[in-house]
Amino acid sequence: MTVLSRPIEILRPEAIEFGSGTVAAIGGWVAARGIRRTLVVADAFNAARIGILGLPGEVAVFGEVKPEPDIPNLGKALALAEAVQPDLVIGFGGGSAMDLAKLVAVLPGSGQSIHDVVGPEKVLGRKVALVQVPTTAGTGSEGGTRALVTDPATQNKLAVQSRFMLADLAVVDPDLTMTVPPAVTAATGVDALAHCAEAFTSRKAHPVIDLYALEGIRLVGRFLARGVADGTDREARAGLALASMYGGFCLGPVNTTAGHAVAYPLGTRHHVAHGLACAVIFPHTLAFNAPAVAEKTALVLQALGLPASSDPATVREATHGWCAGLGIEMRLSRLGVPEGDLGAMATEAHAIRRLLDNNPRELSRDEILAMYRAAF
Repeated sequence: MTVLSRPIEILRPEAIEFGSGTVAAIGGWVAARGIRRTLVVADAFNAARIGILGLPGEVAVFGEVKPEPDIPNLGKALALAEAVQPDLVIGFGGGSAMDLAKLVAVLPGSGQSIHDVVGPEKVLGRKVALVQVPTTAGTGSEGGTRALVTDPATQNKLAVQSRFMLADLAVVDPDLTMTVPPAVTAATGVDALAHCAEAFTSRKAHPVIDLYALEGIRLVGRFLARGVADGTDREARAGLALASMYGGFCLGPVNTTAGHAVAYPLGTRHHVAHGLACAVIFPHTLAFNAPAVAEKTALVLQALGLPASSDPATVREATHGWCAGLGIEMRLSRLGVPEGDLGAMATEAHAIRRLLDNNPRELSRDEILAMYRAAF
């Protein structure tokens, strides 16, 4: 139940630049602070275009961010940071690059390992500046305090939350997302949608965050199909970038629920891209939760431009069709997930209590398995 008087803390980057062409603001920001050495953390594609950041001084690049970064991937980035000793770390890419940048900004020289900081507010501090520059519209990581990396030993995601990982500057330039292909645009857009919808229907939902959540859903409903159909549609790209940022605002004080918990094993075990995993699972968890949050579920559908409903079967069918209509492959069997692994995935997902405890309805291991089978 949403309670107006329940305490909530809202943290935002010190400065946010939003809109077409705002990437040009970075060079001046860096120069004004006398920063001499910068380390850019990026995937291979964005590492090849760091010139658009306009950075003065010495610039080093870690350009090996993986789609689902793990501890060894983080270790390589940390080793470069130890060698470079940067004054500034920039995350340049999708959520994976921005998450690694957060950890690269706080761990070197701290005496702390990744395992020391898992959980809320265990990071000791930060000595370098941090700038985040998203090039996809999905995670909203630029505006938040969380970072996720996979532990290969357990195949689980390690979640770190710290106010020290909040960016000094977030630059959300929608023009940077125009190179994103249609399939990735669709999947990352549903990731932003899932952040908003899960926060909106969470046990921890709060009116302060509901404002961002519902508007984020409306933006995805209005602009995602347009952005998929025409990647050069500047208005659509801006709308999706804003939806993604709003989704990121939902993550800190409220966070996600069953949708992300059930989606995570698809990425950690079978390397299904995070946004795609969220899209496949979204109709099933939204429908499951509908009886517990009927009014809000109807509002989610309405915001997407679908007929308002809280009937589970109707919710599942409508949202499944909406996602499939974007060209998203909605069957696990077509995504390389073996049927024999569904039980282990259900056990693993059911253990992600940090998210499932937020869910508006109790979800058993067998109910998760039923979702996987329905999606298979």
